[in-house]
Amino acid sequence: MSCASCSINGSGNPKGCKNNGTCGTDSCNKLTVFDWLSNMQSPQESSTFNIVEVRFKNSRKSFYSLPEQMKVAVGDSVITMVENGYDLGLVTLTGELVRFQMKKKKISLDSEMVTKILRKANQEEIDKWHSLRHKEPEVQKRARELAISLRLEMKISDVEYQADGKKATFYYTADSRVDFRQLIKDMAKAFSIRIEMRQIGLREEASRLGGIGSCGRELCCSTWLTDYRSVSTSAARYQQLSLNPHKLAGQCGKLKCCLNYELDAYRTALKNFPKKEVKLETEKGIGVFQKMDIFKEYLWYAYKGEWINWYRLPLDAVLEIIQKNKNNENVSSLEQYADNPSTLSDKELELNFENVVGQDSLNRFDHTQRQKHKKRRHKRNRN
Repeated sequence: MSCASCSINGSGNPKGCKNNGTCGTDSCNKLTVFDWLSNMQSPQESSTFNIVEVRFKNSRKSFYSLPEQMKVAVGDSVITMVENGYDLGLVTLTGELVRFQMKKKKISLDSEMVTKILRKANQEEIDKWHSLRHKEPEVQKRARELAISLRLEMKISDVEYQADGKKATFYYTADSRVDFRQLIKDMAKAFSIRIEMRQIGLREEASRLGGIGSCGRELCCSTWLTDYRSVSTSAARYQQLSLNPHKLAGQCGKLKCCLNYELDAYRTALKNFPKKEVKLETEKGIGVFQKMDIFKEYLWYAYKGEWINWYRLPLDAVLEIIQKNKNNENVSSLEQYADNPSTLSDKELELNFENVVGQDSLNRFDHTQRQKHKKRRHKRNRN
C-alpha cells in the first residue's frame, strides 16, 4: 500500500517519495498501523473516540485529545502542546483502534501522558518544520565534532528539532555515564537553542536509524517490532545454530531479535527427543549422540572410540533402544536400527535431475561460433 507519489511517471521511471515521510496514507512510515476499525463506532457511545495517535520523527508516538468540534484524518499535520512551545506531528490513528492501543500500552484515558492538540498546522508551520528537518544532519555532524573535541566517550546517533525551532533533542549511546555539561554549553552557544540529551540503547538506535538485515529485508525494529525482549544464547542452542557471535549479532551488536521467533516451535518439537547425555547401550558398543534433525526426527549416533562412522536413527528407534536399556533387554547393534544412505537400495539412491534451464554444458555457446568460422572458411575456399 503506497501513495500516488511512490508510483512511476510517464517514462516508466520511479518517482520516489517526495513527501519525506509525510504522505497522507502513512504507508511509507515506520511502525505503520492499518486502521481496520476506522469506519466503526462503539455501540455504547454516541460520539467518536476523541483521542488520536500522533507520530513524530521516526518511531516516537504519543496520544493526544482533540478539542471540541475538531475532526482530523490519518495523515493530517497537527500542532501539539509541549513544554515551553509547540511541536508538529502526523495523525496515524483515529477512532476505536486508539482505545485498543492505549489499553495495550496501559495508558488510562485521564493520564497525564494524554495532552491536547492545539489546532491543525498551516502551510507556513509545515514549511518551517521541513526546513528544520533538513537542518538536522548538519547539526548532528557539528555536535559530534564538539563531543570529539571534549574527548567524550559517546556517540550522537540522531537529532530531533522541535517544530517551533526553540529546542532540539540529541539522542546518544554510551557504555558508561558521561558528564556532558560542558558539551551542552558549547552546543547551546553554537546552535542558539535549548538542548536536551537523551540516552538510548543500541537496539533503539538501530530502530531509529533503520537499515537492511542479513536476511535482505528491513530491520524488524524499524518497521513493526516495538517490544525488545531479551535474547540469550540458549535460543541459538535450541535451534542447533552455530554459536558464532558475528552471525548471531544484528546491526545493533546485540543478539538478533529473530532468534525468538521460532523458539517456541523448537521447544515443542524437542519435548519428544531424548537428552543428549543419554547413551545407547548395545552388544557391539556404546552409542554416543552426535547431532539431530529436529523436524525430520532423525538422530545421529557413533560408537564410543569409532567417531568416524555415524549412524542415522529415526526417533522411534532411539526411544525403543532407550526403553530396552531400561528393561535390561539386549540390543545387538546400532546398524540394526540405522537408516543410513549406505544401507538404502540403489533405486532409493537414484537421483533424477532435469535440465530445465538448458545449461548442461559450459561451452554450449562455442559450437555456434565454430560452425560460423567453418562456413566462412568454406566460402573463402570457394572464392
